[in-house]
Amino acid sequence: MTILRVKVKPNSKQQLIREEPDGGFTVYLKSPPADGKANRELIEVLAKQFGVPKSRVSIKSGASSRNKLVELPE
Repeated sequence: MTILRVKVKPNSKQQLIREEPDGGFTVYLKSPPADGKANRELIEVLAKQFGVPKSRVSIKSGASSRNKLVELPE
């Protein structure tokens, strides 16, 4: 399993994934950070980007924070 450090920017005008120099990612999402909408969109975007099933992507920590640790399969 791979752990990614992700900083989420909800309510953005477009979806975008940007790799940072420190190895983490900044993910811009269209969804608001309410009722888990941004977390669901984050999982969908990362699954599509890395070519893995959505069911295999999980938020390990930071579910209610902008800074998250996300686990992906190898």
